[in-house]
Amino acid sequence: MRRTDIVTLSSGREHRKSRWAGSRRRYDAGLGVRTVDALHAVIAFFEERRGRLYGFRFRDRTDWRSGPPSKEPTPLDQRIGTGDGQILSFPLVKTYGSSFAPYSRPIAKPVGGTVRVAVNGIEQRVGSSFNCDPVTGIVTFTVAPPAGAVITAGFAFDVPVRFDTDELDIDLSTFDAGGIPQIPLIEIVP
Repeated sequence: MRRTDIVTLSSGREHRKSRWAGSRRRYDAGLGVRTVDALHAVIAFFEERRGRLYGFRFRDRTDWRSGPPSKEPTPLDQRIGTGDGQILSFPLVKTYGSSFAPYSRPIAKPVGGTVRVAVNGIEQRVGSSFNCDPVTGIVTFTVAPPAGAVITAGFAFDVPVRFDTDELDIDLSTFDAGGIPQIPLIEIVP
């Protein structure tokens, strides 16, 4: 989801302006909740989050890796920066597109143990050469990469979301089964 204002002038020409710097994703997690036990688990999770109050991690099965969803991450998937011999920390990003107007999405919730990093195409060892914070997505090197070094990374990630409702509509149409037709979620922008 994006937020764009469009003003059409009397000549028919348009002026377009993006109100948001990045995109924001929406999800419906209601599908698949069909048993009373599943309903109970969703209600408990919803109550623990106090509806829209607290966020949580969500796996978007269409976009959850630094490369295509069907491929394991490689340390060369995404360019995350260029060394200057002094900077130690680089945020994880995923870039969409390549020529017209590439969009770099900040990745704030990498999945622990999946982050692979390379400097000038040479994979680095997690723990001894770098660490990645699974809460912020910041890669921190023990020694600053040299000036001009290309820093790349591959990773799996979750999306920080919250419920986009403060109420759950529950359908108990059949005995010992039921469903929640919609469970709207919205991405929390880091």
